[in-house]
Amino acid sequence: MPNVQLPPKESNLFKRVLKCYEQKQYKNGLKFCKMILSNPKFAEHGETLAMKGLTLNCLGKKEEAYEFVRKGLRNDVKSHVCWHVYGLLQRSDKKYDEAIKCYRNALKLDKDNLQILRDLSLLQIQMRDLEGYRETRYQLLQLRPTQRTSWIGYAIAYHLLKDYDMALKLLEEFRQTQQVPPNKTDYEYSELILYQNQVMREADLFQESLEHVETYEKQICDKLLVEEIKGEMLLKLGRLKEASEVFKNLIDRNAENWCYYEGLEKALQLSTLEERLQIYEEISKQYPRAISPRRLPLNLVPGEKFRELMDKFLRVNFSKGCPPLFTTLKSLYYNTEKISIIQELVTNYEASLKTCDFFSPYEKGEKEPPTTLLWVQYFLAQHFDKLGQYSLSLDYINAAIASTPTLIELFYMKAKIYKHIGNLREAAKWMDEAQSLDTADRFINSKCAKYMLRANMVKEAEEMCSKFTREGVSAMENLNEMQCMWFQTECISAYQRLGRYGDALKKCHEVERHFFEITDDQFDFHTYCMRKMTLRAYVDLLRLEDILRRHAFYFKAARSAIEIYLKLYDNPLTNESKQQEINSENLSAKELKKMLSKQRRAQKKAKLEEERKHAERERQQKNQKKKREEEEEETSGLKEELIPEKLERTENPLEEAIKFLIPLKNLVADNIDTHLLAFEIYFRKGKFLLMLQSVKRAFAINSNNPWLHECLIKFSKSVSNHSNLPDIVSKVLSQEMQKIFVNRDLESFNEDFLKHNATSLQHLLSGAKMMYFLDKSRQEKAIAIATRLDETIKDKNVKDTKKSEVIPLERTRQCHGMLKMENLLCSPQKVMIYHLASSVISPDFSPSQIFIHSKLWVVGETGNVPVEAEEGE
Repeated sequence: MPNVQLPPKESNLFKRVLKCYEQKQYKNGLKFCKMILSNPKFAEHGETLAMKGLTLNCLGKKEEAYEFVRKGLRNDVKSHVCWHVYGLLQRSDKKYDEAIKCYRNALKLDKDNLQILRDLSLLQIQMRDLEGYRETRYQLLQLRPTQRTSWIGYAIAYHLLKDYDMALKLLEEFRQTQQVPPNKTDYEYSELILYQNQVMREADLFQESLEHVETYEKQICDKLLVEEIKGEMLLKLGRLKEASEVFKNLIDRNAENWCYYEGLEKALQLSTLEERLQIYEEISKQYPRAISPRRLPLNLVPGEKFRELMDKFLRVNFSKGCPPLFTTLKSLYYNTEKISIIQELVTNYEASLKTCDFFSPYEKGEKEPPTTLLWVQYFLAQHFDKLGQYSLSLDYINAAIASTPTLIELFYMKAKIYKHIGNLREAAKWMDEAQSLDTADRFINSKCAKYMLRANMVKEAEEMCSKFTREGVSAMENLNEMQCMWFQTECISAYQRLGRYGDALKKCHEVERHFFEITDDQFDFHTYCMRKMTLRAYVDLLRLEDILRRHAFYFKAARSAIEIYLKLYDNPLTNESKQQEINSENLSAKELKKMLSKQRRAQKKAKLEEERKHAERERQQKNQKKKREEEEEETSGLKEELIPEKLERTENPLEEAIKFLIPLKNLVADNIDTHLLAFEIYFRKGKFLLMLQSVKRAFAINSNNPWLHECLIKFSKSVSNHSNLPDIVSKVLSQEMQKIFVNRDLESFNEDFLKHNATSLQHLLSGAKMMYFLDKSRQEKAIAIATRLDETIKDKNVKDTKKSEVIPLERTRQCHGMLKMENLLCSPQKVMIYHLASSVISPDFSPSQIFIHSKLWVVGETGNVPVEAEEGE
């Protein structure tokens, strides 16, 4: 029924359908559609069928919606309305490429339709089709030259394409049409001026930018930004005297901004240290309460001058009681001379304050208050924690707690020290103590939850967060709704350590959905920002969205997801119970029975908890308002429920891993882990050229990376084992690998690696693993290398050791029942040696295979009694 013209009655009804859709009166719209379609003459009217489908889609009936829209399109394929509606339906399903095709087909039938052009332009900027976006905005400008969004949109298209000259011409043409009194400030006009200036600065038009901002200064609302632009442009133009005056004025406004001091130094071209110090001294006298003019000179001066300035700086802050003092000075700890001076000064303060309540025994006058000694001890605890001297750090923090047992910062610091030591359960305990001192403080609550997750106490962490989440909803669900990604990334790591891969993958996919939603949410701003003239923020938003998945939260989630999928590929889970996956041969019958009973109770408890959550969700949904239910129905169909059991038993783990890898390869190519993760995936897929690409990119970033060393040896051995590769592939591989191995066999390559990295634990571990990989008969030597923990080893710390873990801690406990790892105060030699020894043995090792070739020191619960473990225990 092509191009059927509705009579006046039905035509009016169709207009009411459109109006109901715009006003979200969907049920009324369906009634009017029914009235048109009930007439036998118009039962197959294409446009009405399409609108009925679109309305049904808004009510969450997606399958019916597609059926009606497609039927309407078949009945009237030459209707721009049908194609437009089909595009809107595709857009609601996030199928933006398909929606663009539909809009283009609609425009072929009605090339000057404003609404279709607007919708098309939104999709083009969303998909970053900048060339297409420019063409569409040009059509809109021709059709509506009096609308400001037409001009602004066209100018932004040129700006994003880096055609700055054309963008500036369009912006100036549009600016001249604006009627704004010269002495009156208008926010939207001010934003237009500042956006113009931003384009000039990006085009390196420094003189024009300076003249522009000076011309329209009175009409710009953001006076601070005006001064900052002036200072920056004057520096670029070499007008240093004027620039210095601008930066002095900026320091008058904010004496704590380090960038202003940097600009002032450049403007004054200070060549000697004395001149630089004089400037800071003058500013410090002018603003005696400001910290920056007293802190910045500490970066510049060495030796006795540093001691003199640091002495003054520390005394003032200790007397005043400044908790973030160590954070202020932490950036100086790259210099060993400055560290020793700080340590000497503060330890002397502590000794003197204990005896006479003065910073120095020779002082006279008013005594220091008791709190001064408290802050000195707090600082010393942070100082020695930074240096890795944990026993001293604990002594100082315990002394401070003994004197003031109600100060949250002290317990917070004690927890932090235990975290650095590696005793995560003790750290969580002390952070919980800090939290109990102020249960209304959300920061300390979040920190406590984070420490609990680090100690694998997931349930306790969830309960801790529930104090600040919405009532009636589980904390885990509410935190997911709020996109609380620090919590979710820590949950991922905890579940991964516990071997709960399904739960970890669920969290990984939740984080990925958050990033998808953030990307999708920009859709609302394409029209809003141009209407409200927030153009600088809009361009910044577009640029942020382009690199969104470079964020650390996404990287952590993606890396964990890839690692888990690789593990599941290597050791797929069966449908049998998890009890059979445990290495039960090393347990007695009684221990095995106890373990199975414990797991059954845990499963029953988890099932009851899941049923409770389900009932709670249903109750909450019933209590929600009707309007909210309809809105949720619209999007709920798009989200597939994440079930941990299904996720960990996926049929194609490598394909799932690649989905997480692609954004990393595009946006985090400067991180070596990206390419090494890519190698691990392609290694399992047998893609040799992609493996080569990955190791070459990683090699260019850091040729001495221990993980890369493992990948290179595995890659080379895999190439040599495949004799049936195509000739051209073999030729490329041999040429490229020759550049890396330089005529050395794999054993020699590995020996050279061990020789050149004899003082690095990470490198020794990788070399030992590859020694065993290349020759199983050298297992004893490999273990001896991996467990060498003498004084020459430089990177003996818990953080690096955790990266080396190959077996979960739970399994280590099974292997070494005589030691309860969670009750130990961890030294670098603690759990480390067990992990290192076991990591160079094949995955099917038994506990009796582990031999300790070096002495192991285990520190008891008190932290004072060292116990030497015998070789072979």
